[in-house]
Amino acid sequence: GMVFQRPNPFPTMSIYDNVIAGLKLEKGRRIRKSETDVVVERSLRGANLWNEVKDRLKAPGAGLSGGQQQRLCIARAIAVEPEVLLMDEPASALDPISTLAIEDLVHELKTEFTIVIVTHNMQQAARVSDTTAFYNLAGIGQPGKLIEYGPTQEIFSSPREKQTEDYISGRFG
Repeated sequence: GMVFQRPNPFPTMSIYDNVIAGLKLEKGRRIRKSETDVVVERSLRGANLWNEVKDRLKAPGAGLSGGQQQRLCIARAIAVEPEVLLMDEPASALDPISTLAIEDLVHELKTEFTIVIVTHNMQQAARVSDTTAFYNLAGIGQPGKLIEYGPTQEIFSSPREKQTEDYISGRFG
């Protein structure tokens, strides 16, 4: 599953249809209405959004607040039960309260999914991750290079590599 930097609900679809969009794309899969109802509720509950939208599932997904839209996109991603959930700066376009809601949600979801978060926000990485990998660009147009990988607590408290220490301390980056 993929969650992008900016919330991207399908603008012409309802909240309900946004959640089941991925299921409909699976080749040859026929889904009964009763099954989709279960998936929608489970996914919206999993994204901590059900109580806020359960009475307006036919409303446009694009009509939600930014934080709600991002949680709708998370619900859409988890509806297909992926093994891995990739999140690209999932809270960078959100206000602090919505950011906290996303971080709390990540803590809950990581018990069910492997989550990979790409972020430049060192404080957020320290708060939500169990394991951290630090990549650095070799140069403009060059591929990145893995500098250090390990338990988040170790990376942030006593990094082994000077480049990692410089980055997390704010000396560069």
